[in-house]
Amino acid sequence: MQATPHEPAHLTHPDVFIAGGGPAGLAAAIAAAQHGLSVHVADGMVPPIDKACGEGLMPDTLEALTHLGINSQAVAQAESHPFRGIRFITTDRSGQRLTTQAEFPLGEGRGMRRTLLHQLLIDRATALGVQFSWQTVVQGIEAAQGSARSTVRTNRHTLHPRTIVGADGHQSRIRAWAHLDRATISARRIGLRQHFALAPWSPYVEVYWSNHGQAYVTPIGPNEICVAFIAHRKHTSITEALAHFPELHHRLAYALPTNTPRGSITLSRKLHRVTRHNVALIGDASGSVDAVTGEGLGLCFRQAIALGNTLAQAIQSPATPNPLSSYQQAHIDLQKLPHFMARTMLLLDSSPHLRNRTLTVLQRRPHLFQHMLRVHVGQAPIRLFGSNGLLATGAHLLVG
Repeated sequence: MQATPHEPAHLTHPDVFIAGGGPAGLAAAIAAAQHGLSVHVADGMVPPIDKACGEGLMPDTLEALTHLGINSQAVAQAESHPFRGIRFITTDRSGQRLTTQAEFPLGEGRGMRRTLLHQLLIDRATALGVQFSWQTVVQGIEAAQGSARSTVRTNRHTLHPRTIVGADGHQSRIRAWAHLDRATISARRIGLRQHFALAPWSPYVEVYWSNHGQAYVTPIGPNEICVAFIAHRKHTSITEALAHFPELHHRLAYALPTNTPRGSITLSRKLHRVTRHNVALIGDASGSVDAVTGEGLGLCFRQAIALGNTLAQAIQSPATPNPLSSYQQAHIDLQKLPHFMARTMLLLDSSPHLRNRTLTVLQRRPHLFQHMLRVHVGQAPIRLFGSNGLLATGAHLLVG
């Protein structure tokens, strides 16, 4: 297909084609466009695209957004709300309330609706010249093997990009077509989200623990909160989910929902590879961590920055063997901390005894939780710590 006066070459022959216009795809588009590459994004939906999530942006996530050209001022100007740390709340077998909290070592987090974040990303990508095809379904790809460009066929047009990026989620068709499906899945859970018209009562993201999963409360506006539940089995309703968290149920007794509930699947999945020839995967298409970490968005933004750097190098040096190899290695490195934290948190989810013992120790020694939060947001290394016999590896806290 040759470019016509009505279809300039940068539209039909972009440097980068991205399947998927969610946060991961938009972040990848922004990162590539920042290097001067021409980018085309296609998605079968229309914006803004929503998805069930906790809607809390950690400080390291906000830092990654800044690298993508969306600074903290832009986030603050959108309808959002700050939070300064994380609080864990549970009840032990005797009915005693256990709670521990820690503040971020640098900066603050921000809670905002997923749709508002999506619009910020679209606006930034548009300003950089990214082209969009909404309500467009990718029907097949032919990846380049020995030629400079691939072929992408959609229900609307045919494109010939240098690089194809799969940002099309857990059920990625790009991943399947590129034969990158080989993976290890260590956890599969179900999330449910609801917004309530209620002024935030805490400067923290509160995480309520029970034998039926977790409930996250994130302030997303001066008069609105987001409540997200994650469990191994599907909750039939918000009311049924709240029944497992009496303290939270009491707080929300007279709060009015501001929209309908939305559910989703959360996975801990590691792919063996995320690149093949000139195809790269990002976001949930490239593997994922359980939503318990709150790092899904931050992880995909950091992946996008690494991918943008790799794509720029690949375009500038087309003869380089394995041009996407540096992204493959960066992806592995970026996954290490979130997967470590996911394993740690899921240990607490799987064992009430371990959870109660851990939170008892953290309640008595809050500096330990402070250190764990520093590790979680990338401000401290993962290592054994404490000279008094306390050892923190995974969720095992042993009193010496």
